[in-house]
Amino acid sequence: MSEQDPRLGLTVTHRRYVPYSHAHYAGNLVDGAYALGLFGDVATEVCIRTDGDEGLFASYSDVQFKAPMKAGDVLEVTATVTRVGTRSRTIDFAARVVCRGRPDKSESAAEVLAEPIVAVTATGTVVVPPAA
Repeated sequence: MSEQDPRLGLTVTHRRYVPYSHAHYAGNLVDGAYALGLFGDVATEVCIRTDGDEGLFASYSDVQFKAPMKAGDVLEVTATVTRVGTRSRTIDFAARVVCRGRPDKSESAAEVLAEPIVAVTATGTVVVPPAA
């Protein structure tokens, strides 16, 4: 595909509140696999938008856990198409914490962060059916 492919640079964003039922470790920490599940969700929408099919997640070539995710966070998850092959698409992912609970203030206190915290980044490959 040429560099002019309109699918290149397509970005899809999802936001998700992390429920306390997903806390896995002390301090209400959430395991890193939670972000990978969200990356799968946003990749599905990318495939629908680019190819009219949900596609299949084939692999990750890089995953970086950069900061903790906690129950009570609001995560913003983005997927950006960086390469378009015949049947494969390379996608860069990021999960950012945009809101965080403030249990030091009260049980239900929370705040919007002035600067989002990049919690997880990854690069992945999805595959879609051949064009009809």
